[in-house]
Amino acid sequence: MNLQIVPARTGLHWAIQGVRTFWRQPLAMSGLFFLFMATVSVLSLVPFIGGAFALMALPALTLGMMAATQTAVEGKFPMPGILFSALKAGPQRKTMLHLGGWYAVLFLGVMLVSVLADGGTFAKVYFGGAAITPETVNAESFQVALWLSMVLYIPVSMMFWHAPALVYWHGLPAGKSLFFSLVACWRNLRAFSVYVLVWIGIFTGSGILALLIASLLGDPQLMMAILMPMALMVTAMFFTSMLFTVQSCFSPTAKPDDGPDTAQPMD
Repeated sequence: MNLQIVPARTGLHWAIQGVRTFWRQPLAMSGLFFLFMATVSVLSLVPFIGGAFALMALPALTLGMMAATQTAVEGKFPMPGILFSALKAGPQRKTMLHLGGWYAVLFLGVMLVSVLADGGTFAKVYFGGAAITPETVNAESFQVALWLSMVLYIPVSMMFWHAPALVYWHGLPAGKSLFFSLVACWRNLRAFSVYVLVWIGIFTGSGILALLIASLLGDPQLMMAILMPMALMVTAMFFTSMLFTVQSCFSPTAKPDDGPDTAQPMD
């Protein structure tokens, strides 16, 4: 397994690949993402420990979306069961559960720090335990907790970005996969910065489009009815694009259209 150092423009390429692959199997990928969200929601309903269970499932479900993307790339229809590929019997299942445990611990750690900043208001809003009001959002302590959580979550996201794929397809232990994922994201920071900016643009553009459609129809109340399905579809596209970031960063050979990449051994 080699770490690939890719040029910044590859971030745009990842996003384009995700959108194209989504439209190869739009019903399947949309349905799988809806199942993803439904699974997380059902797990979160378990009393007392539901939130932790939902967090633990996220790495495995993310891997399932990557596996579904790979199936779509091969021209096949991804079935619902593929979403739970990482949780089926196999040598990687235990490691994937360990990975989920680490994600839950680190994420809850970020939330705990936010509690120290604003007394728990941001955490309650995030987990649905409190309503979002203009007064709450505009409070200085809430803003501090919000930005602090975002900054602290960035390295957590980098650690877990590639980790599920490295565990499932490369058989790495949880700790090693987290380290290699962090290194890969850091060494390809320019490409990931472009990738994030592209997706911010896509999400913003979809919101503007929903607003324009609602305005043309003459009914502003239709905006949410249009925006929610569109947001889910765009988010499904985003998850579809994740596989290509992994393949590009950990491919044993450089791809011709990605430019002169530099490979470095990681194992």
